[in-house]
Amino acid sequence: MATITVASPMDEHTKQQLLLGREYYEKGELDRADAMLREVVQKGVDRFADVFHMLGVICHGRGALKDARAHFERAVAINPNYTEAQLNLMVTLNDLGEFEAARNLFSRLRHRGEVTHELDPFARGKIANMHADTSQAYQDVGMMVEAIGELEKAVALCPSFADLRTRLGVLYRDTGDRHRARLQFEAAKEANPRYLQARLMLGVLHLTAGDSTSAIDELQAVVDADPANKNAEMYLRVAKRNAEGAV
Repeated sequence: MATITVASPMDEHTKQQLLLGREYYEKGELDRADAMLREVVQKGVDRFADVFHMLGVICHGRGALKDARAHFERAVAINPNYTEAQLNLMVTLNDLGEFEAARNLFSRLRHRGEVTHELDPFARGKIANMHADTSQAYQDVGMMVEAIGELEKAVALCPSFADLRTRLGVLYRDTGDRHRARLQFEAAKEANPRYLQARLMLGVLHLTAGDSTSAIDELQAVVDADPANKNAEMYLRVAKRNAEGAV
């Protein structure tokens, strides 16, 4: 006959430690939370996914990535539907350079439902930034096609993130696709008109395409909003000289 294992009840002291550990964590007192939660686990109370998730977050913040990974994996093993633990595990895998494992985990998460519709904005943002980090890793080793693919995934998840659109536009530009670059810069400007980097990049794109009038419009807007922006000021002078020479 199969044996059913029943978790032993916690004594009152351990319950108090668990309660305090969670309270310290919520208050941001992570050293005190860490001490309390570790004591709870050491006493054999290992059935709470949130305890391992909190320990994982604390370890990740300290740069102890391998320990963080182990804690997040334990949290997911206890509760396979613990979305935040899975997201933090993906981020940790990404930080460890284990990009394939991170992508596989993301794929499994998507198979539970359409991620772009079911995940809350925080979760989408976290995954999008993970794709952006992976894109940077690909750029660092010269794998531009893969880098573009990762940023395209990031933008698909968070189309209103002007910084991600701008980074994607720069990659398109640097690989010779000026049309797609312009579309991304314009979309970034529309998503957040105050994100000046998008307007600066759009102005530079117009300038190098010989459209001095459009370049002046964008670059002047940047200088007006940020008079200390030396790059915008320099490019604006060039655009004005070009426009005068064309008259």
